[in-house]
Amino acid sequence: MISETWALTIRELKKWYRSPFLILMAIVQPVIWLGLFGKAFNLTGILNIPPEVLSQLPPDATASLAKVFNTMLASVFGGTTDYFSYMAAGMLSIIVLFTSMFSGMGIAWDRRLGFLNKLLVAPIPRGAIIISRVFSSVIRGVFQAAIVFVIAIAFGLKVGNAFSILDLGVLFAALFLLSIGLSSLFISITVRLKSWESQMAVMNLLNLPLMFASNALYPIKQMPGWLQIIARFNPISYATDAVRQSILHNVGSLDVSTLIFDFIVLLGFSAIFTSSGILLAERSLRKG
Repeated sequence: MISETWALTIRELKKWYRSPFLILMAIVQPVIWLGLFGKAFNLTGILNIPPEVLSQLPPDATASLAKVFNTMLASVFGGTTDYFSYMAAGMLSIIVLFTSMFSGMGIAWDRRLGFLNKLLVAPIPRGAIIISRVFSSVIRGVFQAAIVFVIAIAFGLKVGNAFSILDLGVLFAALFLLSIGLSSLFISITVRLKSWESQMAVMNLLNLPLMFASNALYPIKQMPGWLQIIARFNPISYATDAVRQSILHNVGSLDVSTLIFDFIVLLGFSAIFTSSGILLAERSLRKG
């Protein structure tokens, strides 16, 4: 099964990296998200006191106000006073989400072109067809997240003073687990749908709730009570928290217990949805 899975994974990756347009979009999309959305949606800029107001205050009052505002912002945005840094860390999970969403589209086209029928009659395990899609999606998602991270630093992402190679490993481990779980989930859904139009409709229905009902763009504790409940069941929230802690933490500020809990949730999410997703997809493939 390993050789078949590897061969199909390479096939999926070749369709991706041999298309210059897809590679270009993998680079342009993060620039648009970070440059336009990240810089335009500047929540910390809204809270800035105009210079003409500050000039009328005594120096001691100005320093006190700055301290109060910085404390408020740090408590809201996970220890950082820069919303762009807060949002850019969450954007890594969103990139993985969007990449995983389209992990099942290749199956729709293979079914339409007749290649899927050839695979189904070939002497290979059904699971290899599904796992290869998951692996290729994970590789593409992590690769795009790495591009986003580099671009975010160029755009002004402020990493914590304790950021290290180990934190970089934690960051990509969280994204890896999130990508496995989401890819398995979306593939199990899309493989049961016979047309790519139906798949696009389902993806468009799921993407915004998953993105906005998480802490990727906005703190959970600032949401309405009913939305907080949904966000705490969203795996993107836990991946984003792990990513954000690894990038933004300073010396002595890392919450190890919360980080461990994030990874426990992500491990459970990826294990449950990978096993159930492969099982459901295999049954659907047997039915044709």
